[in-house]
Amino acid sequence: MSSTLHLRHQHYIGGAWVASEGSGRLAVTNPATGEVIGEAAAGSAGDARRAIAAAQQAFAPWAATPAAERIAALRRIQAGLERRGAEAAALITAQMGSPIGFSRTAQIGLPLRNLDSAARAMAALPADEWINGTLVQRAPLGVVGAITPWNFPLHQITAKVAPALAAGCTVVLKPSELTPLDACLFAEVVHEAGLPPGVFNLVLGTGPTVGEVLASDPAVRMVSFTGSTAAGLRVAALAATTLKKTTLELGGKSANILLDDADFNRAIPAALGQCFVNAGQTCAALTRLLVPAARLAEVEERLCAALTAWQPGDPQDTATRLGPVASRAQQSRVQDAIRGGIAQGARLLAGGASPVPGLAHGAYVQPTLFSTDDPSLRIVQEEIFGPVLCVLPYANEDDAVRLANDSAYGLSGGVWSADPARARAVASRLHTGQVSLNGAMLDVDAPFGGWGLSGLGREYGRYGLEEYFQTRALLGAA
Repeated sequence: MSSTLHLRHQHYIGGAWVASEGSGRLAVTNPATGEVIGEAAAGSAGDARRAIAAAQQAFAPWAATPAAERIAALRRIQAGLERRGAEAAALITAQMGSPIGFSRTAQIGLPLRNLDSAARAMAALPADEWINGTLVQRAPLGVVGAITPWNFPLHQITAKVAPALAAGCTVVLKPSELTPLDACLFAEVVHEAGLPPGVFNLVLGTGPTVGEVLASDPAVRMVSFTGSTAAGLRVAALAATTLKKTTLELGGKSANILLDDADFNRAIPAALGQCFVNAGQTCAALTRLLVPAARLAEVEERLCAALTAWQPGDPQDTATRLGPVASRAQQSRVQDAIRGGIAQGARLLAGGASPVPGLAHGAYVQPTLFSTDDPSLRIVQEEIFGPVLCVLPYANEDDAVRLANDSAYGLSGGVWSADPARARAVASRLHTGQVSLNGAMLDVDAPFGGWGLSGLGREYGRYGLEEYFQTRALLGAA
Protein backbone atom coordinates (compact mmCIF):
# COMPACT_ATOMS: atom_id res chain seq x y z
CA MET A 1 0.00 0.00 0.00
CA SER A 2 2.68 2.53 0.99
CA SER A 3 4.60 2.04 -2.26
CA THR A 4 1.62 3.19 -4.36
CA LEU A 5 0.71 6.84 -4.81
CA HIS A 6 -3.07 7.17 -4.95
CA LEU A 7 -4.13 10.17 -7.05
CA ARG A 8 -7.74 11.31 -6.65
CA HIS A 9 -7.96 14.65 -8.41
CA GLN A 10 -11.69 14.48 -9.19
CA HIS A 11 -14.97 14.76 -7.33
CA TYR A 12 -18.02 12.56 -7.81
CA ILE A 13 -20.86 14.88 -8.83
CA GLY A 14 -24.07 14.10 -10.70
CA GLY A 15 -23.20 10.46 -11.23
CA ALA A 16 -19.76 11.05 -12.78
CA TRP A 17 -16.17 11.79 -11.80
CA VAL A 18 -15.51 15.42 -12.68
CA ALA A 19 -12.47 17.66 -12.56
CA SER A 20 -12.02 20.04 -9.68
CA GLU A 21 -12.40 23.74 -10.44
CA GLY A 22 -8.95 24.53 -9.09
CA SER A 23 -5.55 22.91 -9.11
CA GLY A 24 -5.17 22.66 -5.32
CA ARG A 25 -4.11 19.33 -3.89
CA LEU A 26 -4.24 17.64 -0.49
CA ALA A 27 -1.39 15.33 0.45
CA VAL A 28 -2.37 12.05 2.11
CA THR A 29 0.29 10.90 4.58
CA ASN A 30 0.79 7.56 6.29
CA PRO A 31 1.20 8.45 9.99
CA ALA A 32 3.18 5.29 10.72
CA THR A 33 5.94 6.16 8.25
CA GLY A 34 5.55 9.85 7.38
CA GLU A 35 5.40 8.83 3.73
CA VAL A 36 3.05 10.60 1.33
CA ILE A 37 0.86 7.82 -0.07
CA GLY A 38 -1.67 9.81 -2.04
CA GLU A 39 -2.96 13.09 -3.31
CA ALA A 40 -6.54 14.35 -3.52
CA ALA A 41 -8.28 17.34 -5.00
CA ALA A 42 -8.70 20.35 -2.73
CA GLY A 43 -12.22 21.23 -3.74
CA SER A 44 -13.50 24.79 -4.02
CA ALA A 45 -16.71 26.46 -2.92
CA GLY A 46 -17.78 26.22 -6.56
CA ASP A 47 -17.27 22.44 -6.52
CA ALA A 48 -19.46 22.22 -3.43
CA ARG A 49 -22.19 24.30 -5.07
CA ARG A 50 -22.08 22.12 -8.21
CA ALA A 51 -22.65 19.08 -6.04
CA ILE A 52 -25.48 20.76 -4.14
CA ALA A 53 -27.16 21.67 -7.43
CA ALA A 54 -26.87 18.06 -8.62
CA ALA A 55 -28.32 16.76 -5.36
CA GLN A 56 -31.14 19.30 -5.50
CA GLN A 57 -32.07 18.25 -9.03
CA ALA A 58 -32.08 14.58 -8.06
CA PHE A 59 -34.09 15.01 -4.88
CA ALA A 60 -37.71 14.97 -6.09
CA PRO A 61 -37.46 11.76 -8.16
CA TRP A 62 -35.42 10.00 -5.47
CA ALA A 63 -37.91 11.00 -2.75
CA ALA A 64 -40.69 9.61 -4.96
CA THR A 65 -38.86 6.31 -5.48
CA PRO A 66 -40.60 3.52 -3.56
CA ALA A 67 -38.94 2.73 -0.24
CA ALA A 68 -38.39 -0.86 -1.32
CA GLU A 69 -36.25 0.32 -4.23
CA ARG A 70 -34.21 2.63 -2.00
CA ILE A 71 -33.67 -0.25 0.42
CA ALA A 72 -32.55 -2.47 -2.46
CA ALA A 73 -30.02 0.19 -3.44
CA LEU A 74 -28.59 0.14 0.10
CA ARG A 75 -28.28 -3.63 -0.12
CA ARG A 76 -26.32 -3.30 -3.37
CA ILE A 77 -24.01 -0.76 -1.74
CA GLN A 78 -23.57 -3.10 1.22
CA ALA A 79 -22.66 -6.00 -1.04
CA GLY A 80 -20.25 -3.86 -3.06
CA LEU A 81 -18.49 -2.58 0.03
CA GLU A 82 -18.20 -6.09 1.41
CA ARG A 83 -16.55 -7.21 -1.82
CA ARG A 84 -13.98 -4.44 -1.48
CA GLY A 85 -13.63 -4.69 2.28
CA ALA A 86 -10.00 -5.79 2.33
CA GLU A 87 -9.00 -2.95 0.02
CA ALA A 88 -10.92 -0.40 2.10
CA ALA A 89 -9.37 -1.66 5.34
CA ALA A 90 -5.88 -1.31 3.89
CA LEU A 91 -6.64 2.25 2.77
CA ILE A 92 -7.87 3.23 6.23
CA THR A 93 -4.81 1.76 7.93
CA ALA A 94 -2.50 3.54 5.50
CA GLN A 95 -4.26 6.89 5.89
CA MET A 96 -4.82 7.15 9.66
CA GLY A 97 -2.87 4.34 11.29
CA SER A 98 -5.62 2.10 12.61
CA PRO A 99 -4.10 -1.39 13.16
CA ILE A 100 -4.95 -3.61 10.23
CA GLY A 101 -6.73 -6.19 12.37
CA PHE A 102 -8.99 -3.49 13.80
CA SER A 103 -9.52 -2.01 10.34
CA ARG A 104 -10.66 -5.35 8.95
CA THR A 105 -13.11 -5.94 11.79
CA ALA A 106 -14.40 -2.60 13.12
CA GLN A 107 -13.46 -0.08 10.43
CA ILE A 108 -15.18 -2.23 7.78
CA GLY A 109 -17.55 -4.27 9.93
CA LEU A 110 -19.29 -1.19 11.34
CA PRO A 111 -20.03 0.37 7.92
CA LEU A 112 -21.55 -2.90 6.73
CA ARG A 113 -23.70 -3.04 9.86
CA ASN A 114 -24.76 0.60 9.36
CA LEU A 115 -26.01 -0.14 5.85
CA ASP A 116 -27.86 -3.22 7.08
CA SER A 117 -29.36 -1.36 10.04
CA ALA A 118 -30.60 1.55 7.92
CA ALA A 119 -32.18 -0.84 5.42
CA ARG A 120 -33.97 -2.77 8.16
CA ALA A 121 -35.06 0.40 9.96
CA MET A 122 -36.54 1.84 6.77
CA ALA A 123 -38.37 -1.40 6.01
CA ALA A 124 -39.95 -1.33 9.48
CA LEU A 125 -40.81 2.38 9.58
CA PRO A 126 -44.48 3.15 8.87
CA ALA A 127 -44.94 5.65 6.06
CA ASP A 128 -47.64 7.46 7.98
CA GLU A 129 -49.78 7.21 11.09
CA TRP A 130 -53.16 8.37 12.35
CA ILE A 131 -53.75 10.64 15.34
CA ASN A 132 -57.52 10.98 15.84
CA GLY A 133 -58.70 12.10 12.39
CA THR A 134 -55.32 13.52 11.39
CA LEU A 135 -52.96 11.75 9.01
CA VAL A 136 -49.31 12.34 9.97
CA GLN A 137 -46.90 11.80 7.09
CA ARG A 138 -43.12 11.56 7.01
CA ALA A 139 -41.40 13.46 4.21
CA PRO A 140 -37.65 13.37 3.45
CA LEU A 141 -35.92 16.61 4.35
CA GLY A 142 -34.14 17.25 1.04
CA VAL A 143 -30.45 17.72 0.29
CA VAL A 144 -28.21 16.59 3.15
CA GLY A 145 -24.67 17.84 3.68
CA ALA A 146 -22.63 15.12 5.43
CA ILE A 147 -19.30 16.18 6.96
CA THR A 148 -17.32 13.27 8.35
CA PRO A 149 -14.13 12.77 10.43
CA TRP A 150 -10.94 10.80 10.03
CA ASN A 151 -11.01 8.49 13.06
CA PHE A 152 -13.70 6.08 11.81
CA PRO A 153 -13.95 7.34 8.24
CA LEU A 154 -16.16 4.78 6.50
CA HIS A 155 -18.18 4.12 9.63
CA GLN A 156 -19.13 7.77 9.91
CA ILE A 157 -19.79 8.06 6.17
CA THR A 158 -22.25 5.18 6.22
CA ALA A 159 -23.83 6.28 9.51
CA LYS A 160 -24.98 9.41 7.66
CA VAL A 161 -25.32 8.38 4.02
CA ALA A 162 -27.22 5.12 4.62
CA PRO A 163 -30.18 6.57 6.56
CA ALA A 164 -30.27 9.68 4.39
CA LEU A 165 -30.60 7.62 1.20
CA ALA A 166 -33.07 5.26 2.83
CA ALA A 167 -35.28 8.17 3.85
CA GLY A 168 -35.32 9.58 0.31
CA CYS A 169 -32.83 12.40 0.81
CA THR A 170 -29.96 13.16 -1.54
CA VAL A 171 -26.45 13.66 -0.21
CA VAL A 172 -23.32 15.73 -0.66
CA LEU A 173 -20.46 14.16 1.32
CA LYS A 174 -17.33 15.97 2.44
CA PRO A 175 -14.94 13.54 4.15
CA SER A 176 -11.95 14.54 6.24
CA GLU A 177 -9.03 15.80 4.21
CA LEU A 178 -6.84 13.30 6.12
CA THR A 179 -8.82 10.32 4.79
CA PRO A 180 -10.19 10.99 1.30
CA LEU A 181 -9.13 7.71 -0.31
CA ASP A 182 -11.64 5.39 1.33
CA ALA A 183 -14.37 7.95 0.59
CA CYS A 184 -13.47 7.72 -3.10
CA LEU A 185 -13.65 3.94 -2.90
CA PHE A 186 -17.10 4.29 -1.33
CA ALA A 187 -18.20 6.59 -4.17
CA GLU A 188 -17.08 3.92 -6.65
CA VAL A 189 -19.18 1.36 -4.79
CA VAL A 190 -22.20 3.68 -4.86
CA HIS A 191 -21.71 4.27 -8.59
CA GLU A 192 -21.57 0.53 -9.25
CA ALA A 193 -24.79 0.13 -7.25
CA GLY A 194 -26.57 2.13 -9.96
CA LEU A 195 -28.07 5.02 -8.01
CA PRO A 196 -29.57 7.80 -10.16
CA PRO A 197 -27.15 10.66 -10.94
CA GLY A 198 -26.99 13.28 -8.20
CA VAL A 199 -28.45 11.14 -5.43
CA PHE A 200 -24.99 10.76 -3.91
CA ASN A 201 -22.17 13.25 -4.46
CA LEU A 202 -18.64 13.49 -3.09
CA VAL A 203 -16.59 16.67 -2.83
CA LEU A 204 -13.07 16.44 -1.43
CA GLY A 205 -11.56 19.37 0.40
CA THR A 206 -11.26 21.22 3.68
CA GLY A 207 -13.86 22.31 6.17
CA PRO A 208 -13.38 26.07 5.75
CA THR A 209 -13.72 25.79 1.96
CA VAL A 210 -16.16 22.96 1.27
CA GLY A 211 -17.72 22.18 4.65
CA GLU A 212 -18.80 25.74 5.33
CA VAL A 213 -20.67 25.88 2.01
CA LEU A 214 -22.60 22.75 2.95
CA ALA A 215 -23.44 24.24 6.34
CA SER A 216 -24.58 27.61 5.01
CA ASP A 217 -26.11 27.04 1.56
CA PRO A 218 -29.91 27.43 1.74
CA ALA A 219 -30.45 24.57 -0.73
CA VAL A 220 -29.02 22.16 1.86
CA ARG A 221 -31.88 21.37 4.23
CA MET A 222 -29.88 19.34 6.75
CA VAL A 223 -26.26 19.13 7.76
CA SER A 224 -24.93 16.13 9.67
CA PHE A 225 -21.51 16.71 11.20
CA THR A 226 -19.15 14.56 13.24
CA GLY A 227 -15.97 16.09 14.62
CA SER A 228 -14.64 18.35 17.33
CA THR A 229 -16.90 20.46 19.50
CA ALA A 230 -15.22 23.64 18.30
CA ALA A 231 -15.86 22.78 14.64
CA GLY A 232 -19.39 21.64 15.49
CA LEU A 233 -20.19 25.01 17.04
CA ARG A 234 -19.03 26.67 13.82
CA VAL A 235 -21.22 24.36 11.72
CA ALA A 236 -24.20 25.07 13.98
CA ALA A 237 -23.70 28.83 13.69
CA LEU A 238 -23.57 28.67 9.90
CA ALA A 239 -26.53 26.29 9.69
CA ALA A 240 -28.60 28.63 11.86
CA THR A 241 -28.46 31.33 9.18
CA THR A 242 -30.86 29.25 7.06
CA LEU A 243 -32.55 27.37 9.92
CA LYS A 244 -31.57 24.03 8.42
CA LYS A 245 -31.79 20.93 10.57
CA THR A 246 -28.48 20.10 12.24
CA THR A 247 -27.19 16.93 13.84
CA LEU A 248 -23.85 17.15 15.60
CA GLU A 249 -21.87 14.23 16.99
CA LEU A 250 -19.02 15.91 18.83
CA GLY A 251 -16.45 15.31 21.52
CA GLY A 252 -16.52 13.45 24.79
CA LYS A 253 -14.73 12.96 28.09
CA SER A 254 -16.59 9.90 29.21
CA ALA A 255 -16.38 8.29 32.63
CA ASN A 256 -16.03 4.57 33.32
CA ILE A 257 -17.21 3.66 36.84
CA LEU A 258 -15.81 0.56 38.52
CA LEU A 259 -18.18 -0.14 41.40
CA ASP A 260 -16.78 -1.92 44.43
CA ASP A 261 -18.43 -5.24 43.52
CA ALA A 262 -17.11 -5.31 39.94
CA ASP A 263 -14.99 -8.19 38.66
CA PHE A 264 -11.69 -6.30 38.56
CA ASN A 265 -9.93 -9.19 36.81
CA ARG A 266 -12.19 -8.61 33.82
CA ALA A 267 -12.97 -4.91 34.15
CA ILE A 268 -9.47 -3.46 34.39
CA PRO A 269 -8.02 -4.94 31.17
CA ALA A 270 -11.29 -4.12 29.42
CA ALA A 271 -11.18 -0.53 30.70
CA LEU A 272 -7.82 -0.06 28.98
CA GLY A 273 -9.39 -1.22 25.74
CA GLN A 274 -12.38 1.08 26.21
CA CYS A 275 -9.91 3.97 26.33
CA PHE A 276 -7.08 2.91 24.03
CA VAL A 277 -8.90 1.32 21.08
CA ASN A 278 -8.10 3.13 17.81
CA ALA A 279 -5.21 4.81 19.68
CA GLY A 280 -7.74 6.59 21.89
CA GLN A 281 -9.14 8.43 18.86
CA THR A 282 -12.75 7.60 19.60
CA CYS A 283 -15.27 10.24 20.60
CA ALA A 284 -16.97 7.72 22.89
CA ALA A 285 -13.70 6.55 24.49
CA LEU A 286 -13.99 6.02 28.24
CA THR A 287 -11.04 8.21 29.26
CA ARG A 288 -11.86 8.79 32.95
CA LEU A 289 -11.69 5.67 35.13
CA LEU A 290 -13.46 6.16 38.47
CA VAL A 291 -12.46 3.64 41.13
CA PRO A 292 -13.17 3.07 44.84
CA ALA A 293 -10.69 5.13 46.86
CA ALA A 294 -9.95 2.15 49.11
CA ARG A 295 -8.74 0.16 46.09
CA LEU A 296 -6.92 2.93 44.22
CA ALA A 297 -3.42 1.52 44.76
CA GLU A 298 -4.55 -1.94 43.67
CA VAL A 299 -6.19 -0.57 40.51
CA GLU A 300 -3.11 1.47 39.61
CA GLU A 301 -0.91 -1.62 39.95
CA ARG A 302 -3.29 -3.75 37.88
CA LEU A 303 -3.50 -1.11 35.14
CA CYS A 304 0.25 -0.81 34.83
CA ALA A 305 0.56 -4.59 34.56
CA ALA A 306 -2.17 -4.81 31.92
CA LEU A 307 -0.56 -2.02 29.88
CA THR A 308 1.88 -4.50 28.35
CA ALA A 309 -0.93 -5.56 25.99
CA TRP A 310 -1.04 -2.05 24.54
CA GLN A 311 2.46 -1.39 23.31
CA PRO A 312 2.71 0.69 20.11
CA GLY A 313 3.66 -1.11 16.95
CA ASP A 314 3.45 -1.28 13.17
CA PRO A 315 -0.22 -1.01 12.17
CA GLN A 316 0.42 -3.37 9.24
CA ASP A 317 1.22 -6.14 11.74
CA THR A 318 -1.89 -8.15 12.63
CA ALA A 319 -0.60 -8.52 16.21
CA THR A 320 -0.55 -4.75 16.81
CA ARG A 321 -3.32 -3.31 18.99
CA LEU A 322 -2.00 0.26 19.30
CA GLY A 323 -0.89 2.04 16.16
CA PRO A 324 0.12 5.67 15.67
CA VAL A 325 -2.28 8.55 16.04
CA ALA A 326 -3.58 9.95 12.77
CA SER A 327 -1.04 12.68 12.10
CA ARG A 328 1.99 14.52 13.40
CA ALA A 329 -0.32 17.38 14.36
CA GLN A 330 -2.46 15.03 16.43
CA GLN A 331 0.65 13.55 18.02
CA SER A 332 1.76 17.03 19.05
CA ARG A 333 -1.64 17.84 20.55
CA VAL A 334 -1.71 14.65 22.60
CA GLN A 335 1.86 15.06 23.83
CA ASP A 336 1.14 18.67 24.80
CA ALA A 337 -1.83 17.46 26.85
CA ILE A 338 0.38 14.90 28.61
CA ARG A 339 2.94 17.56 29.44
CA GLY A 340 0.15 19.76 30.76
CA GLY A 341 -1.08 16.98 33.04
CA ILE A 342 2.40 16.53 34.48
CA ALA A 343 2.79 20.28 34.95
CA GLN A 344 -0.54 20.50 36.78
CA GLY A 345 0.53 17.83 39.24
CA ALA A 346 -1.18 14.65 38.08
CA ARG A 347 0.75 11.50 38.99
CA LEU A 348 2.18 9.85 35.89
CA LEU A 349 1.85 6.08 36.35
CA ALA A 350 3.08 5.03 32.92
CA GLY A 351 3.93 6.45 29.52
CA GLY A 352 4.57 10.13 28.96
CA ALA A 353 5.24 12.64 26.21
CA SER A 354 8.64 11.39 25.06
CA PRO A 355 8.97 9.58 21.70
CA VAL A 356 8.22 5.86 21.55
CA PRO A 357 11.57 4.01 21.39
CA GLY A 358 12.23 2.68 17.91
CA LEU A 359 9.18 4.39 16.42
CA ALA A 360 10.23 8.03 16.29
CA HIS A 361 9.69 8.04 12.49
CA GLY A 362 5.92 7.85 12.98
CA ALA A 363 3.18 9.71 14.85
CA TYR A 364 3.26 7.37 17.82
CA VAL A 365 2.28 8.24 21.39
CA GLN A 366 3.11 6.22 24.47
CA PRO A 367 0.05 4.68 26.15
CA THR A 368 -0.21 6.91 29.19
CA LEU A 369 -1.80 6.50 32.62
CA PHE A 370 -2.43 9.36 35.04
CA SER A 371 -3.86 9.29 38.54
CA THR A 372 -5.28 12.32 40.31
CA ASP A 373 -7.81 13.28 42.95
CA ASP A 374 -8.31 16.70 41.36
CA PRO A 375 -11.19 16.54 38.86
CA SER A 376 -10.57 20.13 37.74
CA LEU A 377 -7.33 19.33 35.90
CA ARG A 378 -7.37 19.93 32.15
CA ILE A 379 -6.49 16.30 31.40
CA VAL A 380 -9.62 15.31 33.32
CA GLN A 381 -11.94 17.91 31.79
CA GLU A 382 -10.72 18.27 28.19
CA GLU A 383 -10.88 15.73 25.39
CA ILE A 384 -7.36 14.55 24.48
CA PHE A 385 -8.17 12.10 21.64
CA GLY A 386 -5.18 9.89 22.21
CA PRO A 387 -4.14 6.89 24.34
CA VAL A 388 -4.36 8.68 27.70
CA LEU A 389 -6.37 7.37 30.67
CA CYS A 390 -7.01 9.36 33.87
CA VAL A 391 -7.77 7.44 37.08
CA LEU A 392 -9.79 9.20 39.79
CA PRO A 393 -10.80 7.83 43.21
CA TYR A 394 -14.32 8.19 44.59
CA ALA A 395 -15.63 7.88 48.14
CA ASN A 396 -19.00 6.19 47.53
CA GLU A 397 -21.56 5.53 44.82
CA ASP A 398 -23.04 9.03 44.98
CA ASP A 399 -19.57 10.52 44.72
CA ALA A 400 -18.85 8.37 41.66
CA VAL A 401 -21.98 9.65 39.92
CA ARG A 402 -21.11 13.21 40.86
CA LEU A 403 -17.63 12.88 39.37
CA ALA A 404 -18.94 11.20 36.24
CA ASN A 405 -21.39 14.06 35.68
CA ASP A 406 -18.75 16.70 36.35
CA SER A 407 -18.20 17.37 32.65
CA ALA A 408 -19.43 19.69 29.94
CA TYR A 409 -19.61 16.61 27.70
CA GLY A 410 -22.16 13.81 27.70
CA LEU A 411 -21.53 11.31 24.92
CA SER A 412 -20.80 7.99 26.56
CA GLY A 413 -20.04 6.24 29.82
CA GLY A 414 -19.48 2.89 31.45
CA VAL A 415 -20.52 1.09 34.64
CA TRP A 416 -19.08 -2.17 35.95
CA SER A 417 -20.87 -4.16 38.67
CA ALA A 418 -21.55 -7.79 39.54
CA ASP A 419 -25.18 -6.80 40.07
CA PRO A 420 -26.90 -5.92 36.75
CA ALA A 421 -29.70 -4.06 38.53
CA ARG A 422 -27.18 -1.93 40.41
CA ALA A 423 -25.29 -1.20 37.19
CA ARG A 424 -28.53 -0.09 35.50
CA ALA A 425 -29.49 2.10 38.45
CA VAL A 426 -26.13 3.90 38.43
CA ALA A 427 -26.12 4.20 34.62
CA SER A 428 -29.57 5.80 34.73
CA ARG A 429 -28.13 8.66 36.81
CA LEU A 430 -25.43 9.56 34.28
CA HIS A 431 -25.89 12.65 32.10
CA THR A 432 -24.87 11.03 28.85
CA GLY A 433 -26.40 9.66 25.69
CA GLN A 434 -24.98 6.14 25.98
CA VAL A 435 -23.72 3.89 28.78
CA SER A 436 -21.96 0.55 28.38
CA LEU A 437 -22.78 -1.90 31.18
CA ASN A 438 -20.03 -4.39 32.01
CA GLY A 439 -18.22 -3.89 28.72
CA ALA A 440 -21.19 -4.17 26.36
CA MET A 441 -20.25 -3.42 22.76
CA LEU A 442 -21.70 -0.80 20.42
CA ASP A 443 -25.20 -1.56 19.11
CA VAL A 444 -25.80 0.17 15.75
CA ASP A 445 -29.55 -0.37 16.07
CA ALA A 446 -29.65 1.71 19.27
CA PRO A 447 -29.51 5.53 19.36
CA PHE A 448 -26.09 7.16 19.65
CA GLY A 449 -25.51 10.82 20.35
CA GLY A 450 -24.61 13.35 22.96
CA TRP A 451 -25.86 15.61 25.70
CA GLY A 452 -24.33 19.00 26.42
CA LEU A 453 -21.24 19.85 24.39
CA SER A 454 -21.25 16.37 22.90
CA GLY A 455 -23.86 17.36 20.35
CA LEU A 456 -27.41 17.28 19.05
CA GLY A 457 -29.50 14.54 17.45
CA ARG A 458 -29.02 10.81 17.16
CA GLU A 459 -27.45 8.33 14.77
CA TYR A 460 -28.02 4.60 14.09
CA GLY A 461 -31.12 2.51 13.64
CA ARG A 462 -34.65 3.90 13.75
CA TYR A 463 -33.66 6.93 15.84
CA GLY A 464 -30.98 7.92 13.35
CA LEU A 465 -33.26 7.31 10.37
CA GLU A 466 -35.99 9.57 11.76
CA GLU A 467 -33.57 12.52 11.81
CA TYR A 468 -33.82 12.66 8.00
CA PHE A 469 -37.57 13.23 7.88
CA GLN A 470 -39.89 16.12 8.56
CA THR A 471 -43.54 15.57 9.44
CA ARG A 472 -46.69 16.84 7.79
CA ALA A 473 -50.16 16.67 9.43
CA LEU A 474 -53.25 16.36 7.22
CA LEU A 475 -56.11 17.53 9.42
CA GLY A 476 -59.49 15.95 8.78
CA ALA A 477 -58.03 13.31 6.49
CA ALA A 478 -60.15 10.51 7.97
